[in-house]
Amino acid sequence: MAGITPSQTVGPYFGIMVRGRSRSQQLTGATLGTRISIKGTVFDGQGVPIPDAFIETWQADANGRYNHVDDCRAEQPDPGFNGYGWQHAGRDGSFVLDTIKPGRVPGPEGREQAPHILVSVMARGILTRFITRIYFDDEPSNTEDPILACVPEARRHTLIARREGDGHYRFNLVMQGPDETVFFDV
Repeated sequence: MAGITPSQTVGPYFGIMVRGRSRSQQLTGATLGTRISIKGTVFDGQGVPIPDAFIETWQADANGRYNHVDDCRAEQPDPGFNGYGWQHAGRDGSFVLDTIKPGRVPGPEGREQAPHILVSVMARGILTRFITRIYFDDEPSNTEDPILACVPEARRHTLIARREGDGHYRFNLVMQGPDETVFFDV
């Protein structure tokens, strides 16, 4: 009897699979909240942009409500915002997330979390998705966030989107190396 098939990387077919697919639209004309744009690039361990990365996002609405049945708090989520987004990095590894600034959500032990966006990244050579968060440098509540507090202070900057102007942020995803983005084991 043959042994179990060994683990393999996704290989060159990942890029073929994702090409030509459009970007999801999280916003409608009726979406409530402050609209923001997060621009970034996905880099490999040598600082080379990854052209076939697939980025998914999940976030709360402007009032801190998730559009999901498990968010059973009394206030209903914004019906004009689905909270889920995805897109493929461009040939230069770039991406743009057009969304809203999320509200605060409940965290461990009843402590509120700072506004953040959950992110997963897949690309060739990655067997499982990488999971991280995007926080915002202009959010005073970052100092109170129980999840961000679990990250060593010297590494927290890899989770912070930098404000570049009114409603515009910069956030790069670095998959390996000395300035690797903090990824969570979930």
